[in-house]
Amino acid sequence: MATTPSAGLVLTPLAGDARPLREWLTTFHMASIVVDPFTNESSWILDTAARVLRAFSGAAVRVNFIVTATPKEAKQFLGLLAEEFLVFVDPDRTTVRGLGLEKLPAFVFIQSDLTVPAAAEGWRPVEWRKVAQLIATTTAWLAPTIPGPKDPSPYAGTPALV
Repeated sequence: MATTPSAGLVLTPLAGDARPLREWLTTFHMASIVVDPFTNESSWILDTAARVLRAFSGAAVRVNFIVTATPKEAKQFLGLLAEEFLVFVDPDRTTVRGLGLEKLPAFVFIQSDLTVPAAAEGWRPVEWRKVAQLIATTTAWLAPTIPGPKDPSPYAGTPALV
């Protein structure tokens, strides 16, 4: 179950300098999709994840991927998505631990006050829809349709900490 992370938790983007989570939240909340590039389950959700993040790209929320890999591995796994979205790398899974995640992929909403009011672990469309609806309500935006017609069938996900 996701937990409130430490303000000092450091996020490392593919481009730019690593900064504490508090600094990433100064202007916008965060909508993060956390994936493990070494599992099929995370690869199955990439198209859906991109669709969900695109739906919030104009909202008052910083959309991003958190990839449990090195920068090179994250770029290889995400392909062109690494150029389209803000991407954080987490090869030692410090961020995953800091968020209290147990299963990946995960969809996490982190508010600017560092609270995590909603998170979904694994691909459970009903849970992802709840996260998206809360983001939409908080940011006065429209939530995407979840599940979409091309989304995979639900699955539990894989252990977040291996």
